[in-house]
Amino acid sequence: MNQYERFEPMNPPNPSGETPPPMPLASADVTDRVWASLVAARDGAPDAQDGWSAAEKAAWSLYEPLLGSNEGSVVFAQIGQSLDGRVATVDGDAADISGSEGLKHLHRCRALADCVVVGANTAIQDDPRLTVRLVSGDDPARVVIDPRGRLGDDAAMMAGKGGRCLVVQCCDRTRPEGIETIMVPASHDGVDPAAILTALVERGFRRIMIEGGGITIGRFFDAGLIDRLHVSIAPLIIGAGPSSLTARPISLLSEARRPTSRVYGLATDIVIDCELG
Repeated sequence: MNQYERFEPMNPPNPSGETPPPMPLASADVTDRVWASLVAARDGAPDAQDGWSAAEKAAWSLYEPLLGSNEGSVVFAQIGQSLDGRVATVDGDAADISGSEGLKHLHRCRALADCVVVGANTAIQDDPRLTVRLVSGDDPARVVIDPRGRLGDDAAMMAGKGGRCLVVQCCDRTRPEGIETIMVPASHDGVDPAAILTALVERGFRRIMIEGGGITIGRFFDAGLIDRLHVSIAPLIIGAGPSSLTARPISLLSEARRPTSRVYGLATDIVIDCELG
């Protein structure tokens, strides 16, 4: 049995049924020395926090769990949304939801990941490059879940240089030279997230980031396969548009998952760090 066999998500013990008290906001300052230490720790170097301020230590505590351990893989997701939980307008404009620090946060998450996963709808609508441009670090491998082969070969993530590009598909479609294809079986409700993660781990990826969109993140969430979820919230209200996380609906609030969470301030945005695994 591999580590990504489907399992039932578990809620932390909560006999009273009450919502856990909110964590106080921690101001996080990702200084050059903090980021250099995180990048070094990603490559196996020990961390050094001598003389760090409280805000620098908070920044470390926000990102360090994304590095995982040497004993297995870690799967994390990152969502950038508005105050009312939207990731785009009804017309599909998603360019400026996150503030400047929220965008840097996204790029930091990418830089700490071995690969970044998006669904075909996100790749088609947003045409992301999935590279690291706002912070120092290496580009992760780019992975798109495209069961029916809808994404064109001229997509930005296909043309990107400096990292591997992989397509998860169920159809027999030939991709350009240099694009790796992962064939997975189709099912009545789409591709099994566990099968995707298993295939990625078999190809050497240990830190796996699920970037979007909300439906793709929701499928991994519902399967209980996300260890860490970062929700980055920018101070704007959109009113309508696609939701940030499309998870399986529940009937009673007592059925809701209540992850252990911490809240961090990043100047222009706040980040809620949810421990799920």
